[in-house]
Amino acid sequence: MRSQDYGRDVLSRRKVRPVPEVVGEPGLVVEEPGSGFCGAVIRFEPGTVVLEDRHGRHRVFPLNPAGFLVDGKPVTLVRPKAPVSGTKRVSASGSVRVEGVRARTARDSRLWVEGIHDAELVERVWGHDLRVEGVVVEPLHGIDELAARVAEFGTGPGRRLGVLVDHLVAGSKEARIVGALRDENVLVTGHPYVDVWQAVRPAAVGIAGWPSVPKGLPWKEGVCAALGWGEPADGWRRVLRGVRNFKDLETPLIGAVERLIDFVTAGGPIAPGSSR
Repeated sequence: MRSQDYGRDVLSRRKVRPVPEVVGEPGLVVEEPGSGFCGAVIRFEPGTVVLEDRHGRHRVFPLNPAGFLVDGKPVTLVRPKAPVSGTKRVSASGSVRVEGVRARTARDSRLWVEGIHDAELVERVWGHDLRVEGVVVEPLHGIDELAARVAEFGTGPGRRLGVLVDHLVAGSKEARIVGALRDENVLVTGHPYVDVWQAVRPAAVGIAGWPSVPKGLPWKEGVCAALGWGEPADGWRRVLRGVRNFKDLETPLIGAVERLIDFVTAGGPIAPGSSR
């Protein structure tokens, strides 16, 4: 006689665990098990999701139940909910987003960074804030001639400079250059990392940690060689794609940029005790 509840084998009945739903925030890395394609969520389309792998290739997959793997475990990918009308939205920097406001006329003050990558990273996270405040970011392409550039710019009340410097640590060439500046309308802040890439949290770009690069080898080239990222231009695209908001950055960079924005948007001389 067969049980109507259990079939032929009582032990064959198993409790099926529900497959969790995971919100497909942009940048979330998932795998489609049927094809083995692994990539970051780029966007959702009706009934599908677009993924981008580490080589920049895009694939479109249907949003099937339990259709993807996250950290090797099946999940049902769901699209992020649209923001509820009337609720506060935040920018990538964590500040309250100002809706419907046109970018103000640029201030005379400027925010200088060392290179194009620094400028693109600052724009990615603080771009909304800078447009609202009317702050222009300009790359310096190195700080060897910083004092001459400051003199050429011509600082003064309402015409301030905020300068972001890579590898600003005691005893470095950068620290010596910065230490020679004497201008209350210039504030220099920095981070301890060799390059601004390193100020991006490794998890944001899908690695366990930034590799060590032997002395004498350019840092970007060494990183790309160690990680198999191709040329530095390819590596930078991967790094920038991994940054969604301030949470993907290391704290020293966040603090350095926030101080500079506050400085160039405020009036009066720098407060006593602020570092240069």
